Amino acid sequence: MDLISIRDLDKKEIEKILSSAEDMANGKPKKKHDGILATLFFEPSTRTRLSFQSAALRLGMNYIDFSAETSSIKKGETFVDTIKVISGYADVLVIRHPKEGSARLGADVSGKPVINGGDGGNQHPTQALIDIFTMRKIKGKISNLNVSLVGDLKHARTMQSLVYALAMFGAKITLISPKGLELDIALVKEIEEKFNAKIKTKNDLVFDDADVLYVCRIQEERFADPYEAKRVKEQFMIRNEHMKNAKKDLIVLSPLPKINEIAEDIDSSDKARYFEQAHYGVPVRMAIIDYVLMK
Repeated sequence: MDLISIRDLDKKEIEKILSSAEDMANGKPKKKHDGILATLFFEPSTRTRLSFQSAALRLGMNYIDFSAETSSIKKGETFVDTIKVISGYADVLVIRHPKEGSARLGADVSGKPVINGGDGGNQHPTQALIDIFTMRKIKGKISNLNVSLVGDLKHARTMQSLVYALAMFGAKITLISPKGLELDIALVKEIEEKFNAKIKTKNDLVFDDADVLYVCRIQEERFADPYEAKRVKEQFMIRNEHMKNAKKDLIVLSPLPKINEIAEDIDSSDKARYFEQAHYGVPVRMAIIDYVLMK
């Protein structure tokens, strides 16, 4: 099967992947896999690329790595032709591309399973699975957790996937963003109706009731005015002063990389769990590879 959107999975399927990831994290993969994973990244990546490659190796697979900068794309080869060729070299493909819908197109033309490693501002389903795995691992549950999602919610593909998964599992969600960078209202309404969720929306950095604070960066490249981008970035930087009234057991997560949206001194706080979160990327992506190959 392919994994292009978090909508491709129901709650039972996600529970199965999370359970498998728990086994992987404990060093108990149920099955080793032969074969080759191809990582096709048409834009930069550290965590997604390397964690998928590490996951493949830990499952007993090999991997081949595609870079657009050193490929025949530079000669004018099309995306479709590239996918058709590489699907003959590997058993599963992980695609990251700056254009929305590219992963779905890749799945349509590939003869092998395709996993979306992020397509533009659209979806990043494997990151969402890592996120809810981390929350459940640390907090013991997702249901009724107060989760505040902070930053540029309009353009962050991570948020498009995560808010859907959180609502599916019964979390209480608060969306905090600068004005003009709110999550698409149509998506919010869809999720509220589908999962009977209540989603709060606001524009100030107050999260006193939060159990989880999930922070993504302000995407300054989306701003026409660089001075406005700088102002918003400074306004939405999470600092220790924002933690004064926070719950003692609040955890701070981020998809990373973090630029300046989280003050450096928070890194040493026991609330900062984003590096641990990044490390969970390997067992979760092991479970995802196993799942798409076994379906």
